[in-house]
This record gives sequence, structure tokens and C-alpha cells, in this order.
Amino acid sequence: MTLFRNRGRGMNIFLYGRVSTTDQDTGLQKQKLQAKYPEGVYREEKKSGTTTAGRGVLQLILDMIHEGDKLVVWKLDRLARNVLDLSKIVQELESKGATIEIIDQAIDTATASGRAFLQMLGVFAEFETNLRKERQLAGIAKAKADGKHLGRKAILSGTQKAEIKEKRAKGTSPTELAKEYGVSRASIYNIK
Repeated sequence: MTLFRNRGRGMNIFLYGRVSTTDQDTGLQKQKLQAKYPEGVYREEKKSGTTTAGRGVLQLILDMIHEGDKLVVWKLDRLARNVLDLSKIVQELESKGATIEIIDQAIDTATASGRAFLQMLGVFAEFETNLRKERQLAGIAKAKADGKHLGRKAILSGTQKAEIKEKRAKGTSPTELAKEYGVSRASIYNIK
């Protein structure tokens, strides 16, 4: 099967779905995209959306798209999560005479209002991402200032570690100690 159909002189419609991790599902995106454009060619990938780098399917679509064609995504964040990447994609599509449509937000860059609205949404999406990062960093800084332990809770107490050292020195095997303390053998080996 070829990646894209050649529909002659007509417009080719490229449907793009993306999720960030392999345990996420693109089913809903595919359903929405194919419901609106059953004749479109659907392709998907499971890659982080924080950048367009390493997103081979998207890059292939951008390489293949020509004048009069359309790239369709379900939601803006499936395509780009920052204004710079979004601007690059839109600029590349415009330079080729192609358009983009975002179904969920009813945006189509074939219209002037669609282009303006897309740019505004991109700015707000990046602003929201930056605010989330700032709140996360502020929370971490506050937790550190309050003396809270960040990260995973210690599996063994200092007393337990001392006992394990003694028992290892007397010849108890790491497997036996792991069973006794309910931890992995790696945890036993990591005690110096």
C-alpha cells in the first residue's frame, strides 16, 4: 500500500493523528478525521508533541503535500504545542499553496479568519504551556524550601540498611536478604 493516493488534479487530503506515548490510543482522532473526510488518507504516529523534531510521519506529509492539498488534524495540540513549530508548519504549507484544517476548533487556513484564529490559538496554547511549567517549578521550589523530600520514598530505613550490611558481612546471600526485607536483589546490592 502506498503512503498517499494520487487523486489526479483534485485536492489530496492528508489526515494526521498523533499521541505522545505508545500506551495512548489514536482511535478517537482517527474516527473524527475519517468521519469528516472519508476520502482522506490517514496516517498517525506516537511521538511527543513538544517539538516537531523526530516526527517522521508529519515530516513525510509536509514533504509530500502540494498546491491545493489540505492537512487535517483533530485538535491543534496534535500538530504543535508551541507557536514557533506551528508557525513553521503553517508557513511551509502556505509556501506550497496548501492549507490546514483543525476540526475541533473549526479552523481552516483557506480563509483569512481561519489563518488569524489559528495564530491566536497558537499563542494561547504556548502561553498555557509556559504557565503550567512555571506553576510546576514554583511548586517544586516551595516543596524544597519546606524541606519536603522530592522523588520516590526510600525503600529501606537507615537502620535496615545497617542490618543488611551486617548480615552480608556474615555471609547471608542477597537473595535471602531481598526476601527477608521485601525488596529486590538490586536494592540489596546497592547498599554500600
